[in-house]
Amino acid sequence: MTILVTGGAGFIGANFVTDWLRRSSEPVVTLDSLTYAGNPGNLPDHDRHTLVVGDIADRGLVAQALATHRPRAVLHFAAESHVDRSITGPSAFIQTNVVGTFELLEAVRLYLDQGAVGERAAFRFLHVSTDEVYGSLPSDAPAFTETTAYAPNSPYSASKAASDHLVRSYHHSFGLPVLTTNCSNNYGPYQYPEKLIPVAIRSALSGAPIPVYGNGTNIRDWLYVADHCSAIRAVLDRGRVGETYNVGGNNEVANIDLVRMICNLLDEMAPLPSKRSYGEQISFVTDRAGHDFRYAINSSKITKEVGWQPTEQLASGLRKTVRWYLDHGQWVTDALKRRDQGRVLA
Repeated sequence: MTILVTGGAGFIGANFVTDWLRRSSEPVVTLDSLTYAGNPGNLPDHDRHTLVVGDIADRGLVAQALATHRPRAVLHFAAESHVDRSITGPSAFIQTNVVGTFELLEAVRLYLDQGAVGERAAFRFLHVSTDEVYGSLPSDAPAFTETTAYAPNSPYSASKAASDHLVRSYHHSFGLPVLTTNCSNNYGPYQYPEKLIPVAIRSALSGAPIPVYGNGTNIRDWLYVADHCSAIRAVLDRGRVGETYNVGGNNEVANIDLVRMICNLLDEMAPLPSKRSYGEQISFVTDRAGHDFRYAINSSKITKEVGWQPTEQLASGLRKTVRWYLDHGQWVTDALKRRDQGRVLA
């Protein structure tokens, strides 16, 4: 028995692969094209892990990986995910998130059509998506549920919404045994240093202004990556085929308050010789185009149906995250070099 993980060298995927190998005796095959955000160094050197370098849009390569390793599940993490990049260069998001998901689904469909009936019944295709497909909430609105209408506001969220719809259609049209999860903002170790939390940490430590969009009042629900990994395992094991499950951290906070929390932790864990606070470096910058005001997840369905709920509070998870980045400065330096080079050689 084997699982295949797409995008397993990225932030969430690498945390999932590492956690899976720690908790399970089942082998893992990672399929990753190793773009700037996919780092093979994020993955463990383990005899039950195989890395296949390639693009999910390469149907022939995917078909070969499926035929060779015969996984009992595909967990689809692979995606272009940075909103700012989707605004300045949306093409890559359509190619990976839409076309890539289509080609992956087609390869899996053909793989199952050629297999035994029992193998098909036990198989699962788990698609990992985002709460951003639901659009933006006012401050007093109820949190997103699985029946909230889609209203994506960026090329990134629109491309993920399209991939969600493709996955759903392959279940209803072809009987593909799919599961979909829509998660809130993740944070934790190995997050690429272009996202808010690692940007704040890196900027603070380098003495640079810590950028905060607009007036900093935009609200996000933060999910510690280890909690997300446990949710994925639970849905894979106990989720109902064809269903969608929202995965939230129950940690809503305004961006400015989150950055201040980071600064306070750095004041404690890496105090400046001058004794001044890192908070003095906070700088408000021009707001992101089409910036969604608030995301919030109602996780009652996943709790009721599969028995999952988050265990990490934001204060404790953020402390672990700041500690990790303080201890892994070379990883950050290397990740930024990879970005400048465009990709890394395997």
